[in-house]
Amino acid sequence: MTAPQKATYYTPRGGLPPQTDLLTDRAIVTEAYTVIPRGVFSDIVTSVFPEWTDTRGWIINRPVAGGATTFFQAIMEVKPGGGAERPEPQAEVEGFLFVTSGALTVAADGQTQTLTEGGFAYLPAGTIWSARNDGDADVSFVWIRKRYEAIEGHTPSVKFGNEQEIEPNAMPDTNGAWRTTRMLDPQDLAYDMHVNVVTFEPGASIPFAETHVMEHGLLMLEGKAVYHLNGDWVEVQEGDYLSLRAFCPQACYAGGPSNFRYLLYKDVNRQIML
Repeated sequence: MTAPQKATYYTPRGGLPPQTDLLTDRAIVTEAYTVIPRGVFSDIVTSVFPEWTDTRGWIINRPVAGGATTFFQAIMEVKPGGGAERPEPQAEVEGFLFVTSGALTVAADGQTQTLTEGGFAYLPAGTIWSARNDGDADVSFVWIRKRYEAIEGHTPSVKFGNEQEIEPNAMPDTNGAWRTTRMLDPQDLAYDMHVNVVTFEPGASIPFAETHVMEHGLLMLEGKAVYHLNGDWVEVQEGDYLSLRAFCPQACYAGGPSNFRYLLYKDVNRQIML
């Protein structure tokens, strides 16, 4: 394994492409997956939310017929002084925040933390929480929301942290070239979602087509790679986003020259209800 590199997190800045750009791009929606390339993150596709002030967001996944159905995901941008006192409008919905630039102050369950790059907060369903930008620069963060599936005897609690302070787990037989930073304990049944940062060193790969029940949301944080999705080869780079349906075959290899890293959501730890 090579020496650790400083973590970087791609953050969209909006704007509009020039009139001279071609219309063709890598955006695609299929029965198995969606690709949203970073060039799509322009000013005219942002949303505003009634709970937030001085804030806009790029919604990159929502439950939709023919697509991933378990989660909402957005990239949020909050101006200095902006934020929300009651961001979550649904008591049955849990949340996960991951900061990619700036500093976001989050208060929940009697705790207040200022999250900087790589910082995260897990917010259980029913938690009263707030978020604000107390700094003098924009803050950007990823917001994941999921309707929580409660089970008897397992209750999650608020969790704060920073992925840079967590020791990643190397995948077997990879000499650490493929490793996963797990921000929620994968063995704790209180959690019905996992959010991880996955890292591949240049040339490392997922050497088989994973085909499984978990839906995925993958936001590319750094580097580039080639994904094999349901038989198609798709190039991705930092800032791109993939939404993968259940059972979408998936594999990849990192293209270099830097590490390839992405933020991964998946639904886990629950029986399939019929």
